[in-house]
Amino acid sequence: MTTEPSKNYEKTKRNTIQRVAKRADYDRETVHRLFDQAWFCHVGFVGEFGPTNIPMFHTRIDDQIIFHGATTSRLMKLLGSGAPVCLSVAMVDGLVLARSLFHHSLNYRSAVAFGVGKIIVEPELRTAAFKAIADKVLPGRWEDARQPNEIESKATTICAVRIESASAKIRTGGPIDDAEDHALDVWAGVIPIEERLLAPIVDPNSQRPIPLPEYMRAFLDE
Repeated sequence: MTTEPSKNYEKTKRNTIQRVAKRADYDRETVHRLFDQAWFCHVGFVGEFGPTNIPMFHTRIDDQIIFHGATTSRLMKLLGSGAPVCLSVAMVDGLVLARSLFHHSLNYRSAVAFGVGKIIVEPELRTAAFKAIADKVLPGRWEDARQPNEIESKATTICAVRIESASAKIRTGGPIDDAEDHALDVWAGVIPIEERLLAPIVDPNSQRPIPLPEYMRAFLDE
């Protein structure tokens, strides 16, 4: 009988947020959503040259974070070795300007996860990972673009890091000034920041005009 994972990641010494703990969130869906929304994941590990942190494109399948890279990549080799890693993503939503410099901040969404990696070797799982990677770039792209051939597939290592523990930390709202500073003649508030998609730029190597596919139009309209 398969046991359903708990709604929250268990709090441990490793993933418990100490500073401003009220902003912590251990909900699995929240953590997964943040990894889904972020384009880059920072992979932290201790290698032969000491602590290292490398930004990587990633995607998620269930509770696994998927990475791909050249078979010669030292990071792929390290992930495949089962070494412990720390994964983090963060997105900034606004500059929080307080009346005092001490209380300036950011509105943000972030998540940190811990786990160990493994190389995916099963053909059906590799295909599913390749598709998930393509669909992270643009949903529907896997069915439209040319899929990896045998040479490209052999040149690519795919690794999965199963999330063993994780936590999210989110800040929203305005500045939190000291009450006595509210009377200061200093502008205070939030400058929102948003990520947005711009109009597509056609590759100049295109040999003939090709209209935007419907799945791309839908993505741009979201």
